[in-house]
Amino acid sequence: MGRILEQLGLWIESIIMAIGYPGITLVMLAENLFPPIPSELVMPFAGFLVGRGEMNLFLAIGAGTLGSVLGAIVLYYIGMLAGEPLVRPFFRNYGRFFLLSEQDLDKALHAFTTHGDVIVLGGRVIPIIRSLISLPAGMNRMPMGRFLLFTTIGSTIWTSLLTIGGVILGANWEFVIEIVDQYQKLVLVVLAIAAVVFVVQRLRGLRGMALSRSE
Repeated sequence: MGRILEQLGLWIESIIMAIGYPGITLVMLAENLFPPIPSELVMPFAGFLVGRGEMNLFLAIGAGTLGSVLGAIVLYYIGMLAGEPLVRPFFRNYGRFFLLSEQDLDKALHAFTTHGDVIVLGGRVIPIIRSLISLPAGMNRMPMGRFLLFTTIGSTIWTSLLTIGGVILGANWEFVIEIVDQYQKLVLVVLAIAAVVFVVQRLRGLRGMALSRSE
């Protein structure tokens, strides 16, 4: 995995050095569509260049944010056009094998209807789900204006943190990767705990239903 990240890092650096700000936008767009390309390899390097006086801080952040937003728009439309026809039949036919039901999907979509702004904004600064959050937004047909607003705000926060981290660390900008990796591990632990709680509650619910039917 380290070898892959090293090769990705060299590829990203070469693109940014070759075409500058458009390179940042291009790679951040790809990062949203292809998660193996981590943003923590893109923006901290841009921050390093800012620290050396080779780039402007605000233009670098703007270029990274633009790439993130463009990628989010692509995923939004994928969710809108393909999500419902594919996801709902899956929940209907196979959800029970994962302790899920079609009603669970409806609840999730309803949550997006009532709290979509907060979900999109918060999701853009959380590793793992920061790209995927655009899919349910598209499935729920969240108004594009609101989606763009909160996606842009969240993306700006994320790219700013990474870029400024690169400026501060200078030649040691790659240390940002380790910081984000620890953050990502914490997110995974939280998601795992949430998954366990969900499964336990669902099994208890199913057991209670079975006992009530047997009485």
